[in-house]
Amino acid sequence: MRRIPIAPRPNWQAKVEEWGLVFHTDEDLVYWNESAYYEFTAREIDEIETATNKLHAMCLEAIDHVITEKRYYLFGFSPKVIQAIEWSWEAEPPTLYGRFDFVYDGFHPPKLLEYNADTPTALLEAAVIQWKWLQDLFPHRDQFNSIWEGLVEQWTWLKTNRKLLGSQIHFGHGDLWEDELTVAVLRDTAQEAGLATVSLLMENIGWDHARQWFADENNMKIWTIFKLYPWEWMVKEQFGDLALDNLKDTQWIEPVWKMVLSNKALMALLYELFPSSPYLLPAYLDGPRSMRRYVEKAILGREGANVTIYDGGSVVESRGGDYAASGSLFQEYVEIPNFDGNHPIIGSWIVGEDARGIGIRETYGLITDNMARFVPHLF
Repeated sequence: MRRIPIAPRPNWQAKVEEWGLVFHTDEDLVYWNESAYYEFTAREIDEIETATNKLHAMCLEAIDHVITEKRYYLFGFSPKVIQAIEWSWEAEPPTLYGRFDFVYDGFHPPKLLEYNADTPTALLEAAVIQWKWLQDLFPHRDQFNSIWEGLVEQWTWLKTNRKLLGSQIHFGHGDLWEDELTVAVLRDTAQEAGLATVSLLMENIGWDHARQWFADENNMKIWTIFKLYPWEWMVKEQFGDLALDNLKDTQWIEPVWKMVLSNKALMALLYELFPSSPYLLPAYLDGPRSMRRYVEKAILGREGANVTIYDGGSVVESRGGDYAASGSLFQEYVEIPNFDGNHPIIGSWIVGEDARGIGIRETYGLITDNMARFVPHLF
């Protein structure tokens, strides 16, 4: 694994905009950074792929354990949420994708920091933009990236096996560019699989009291909807109970059982269940125990918010935020590779049941937040 400086393509801004990445810069900050790329060996890519597939299987086993052993207290779920999780796990509604975030240096096994199983973003950059970059500059090299193909295959499988309700798929999102572009990729891949699609803002989803169903702004029933919106927010909002009470009539992708995987308490449970796994860091919910160097994270935190790194009781680096009330995970600190002041985190994408590719975000600090830069890769 190496970080190699390179001259950006002439007029690179127009090139990435052509493929949809309109938020490539933020004032003086460059988000899409093609002034460097990461190079891997085939062995390293195989190691990341293997880790991703094994962790995916471990996560599914962990959900089964939570349901069988009634370990819901670890996550703070309400009785209604518990009932919905149990129903959805048994009913097997459609699932699409997720993203594992790893620390990796090429010498040691990838170490899992967290699993973005419900609302992962940075999809356009990983699936499309870095692939177009590779084709422009290194057409004879390879990239761990079949994310687009995987999404088309997963939609096709869901369609062929009649796992989707209704004749069209709704796609709900917020008003951020990043959310819209992530949903655009998912919608385009669904269309390539032969599915009819409709896009709408989450705030425009309504409840038809007369007919007792969810409806879009054209008063059409929502049968199946992909929502780029966290379940932990949904269940606390006005229509949250209705969503949980009507899971048989409206399919939500991702399914509600993903609430187990998108909660950072999962890291403590995984370590409890698989303490000898080379991919897991020691992690606890009751404090740092004997760890000298560790990270305290809000279990429902997002984008690096409410994260503090400690070394022997001293704060090394910290980010505030609005998620502290959700409780904390205490996870052993692992050294992030330092490439001339750049610290990369590898996002490894699972689509359906398989690892399909990676995207790399890097920061100058030790906490990956919403100011991280996306850097392409090859091998």
